Amino acid sequence: METDKSLVELTADRLIKYIIDNHLEAGEQLPNEYDLTRLLNVGRSTVREAVRSLSSRNILEVHQGAGTFLAGKALGIAEDPLGFTFIQDKKKLTLDLLDIRLAIEPRMAAKASQEATAEEIAELRVLLDETEALILGGQDQRQKDIELHVKIAQISRNLVVPNLIPIIQQAISYYLDVENQALRDETLKTHRLIVDAIGNHDAVKAMDAMTLHVLYFMNILRGE
Repeated sequence: METDKSLVELTADRLIKYIIDNHLEAGEQLPNEYDLTRLLNVGRSTVREAVRSLSSRNILEVHQGAGTFLAGKALGIAEDPLGFTFIQDKKKLTLDLLDIRLAIEPRMAAKASQEATAEEIAELRVLLDETEALILGGQDQRQKDIELHVKIAQISRNLVVPNLIPIIQQAISYYLDVENQALRDETLKTHRLIVDAIGNHDAVKAMDAMTLHVLYFMNILRGE
């Protein structure tokens, strides 16, 4: 959550926002350290640490004696390998990502229902209970939610999708309001429908439940 971040992390986030708001492109130079302290209203040491953090993530490059530049390959960010951070239209990005989920995840749920062992079903139920406990406790369930969807993909025996889901869901979660009660209530309901269908080896119900799950998010985002 935003309030849990350190001053350096918050400053790094504001630097990224500065890059986006000013439409900086790969190779362009950022303001000097003195100007950044004024722009971001933090001390020089905080600016240095934030720049160092973004450099380690391949967002910035520091050239001694020349200044700080937007990295030539900003898409190499470890937490954001596809470069979603720098896409301006976040609503369209989120809808497009949900569209990809709609094409992939219902099929993975159906396949998981056919492949799941008793042990894997038990693991899914543990993840489901943990996710529900976080939601009912008013806590951020995003990471546990991702683990549940990754587990379903793993059970499907697909080698690619488990690596895609965290990237897609992390990007979506930055846009969607995790405090939205309607989304929380829907997650409680449809997650259980999905896991129950997989546990009963019912491919049709698993596909339908996952489809409903993703479509609900899309409708919320569209304001429907």
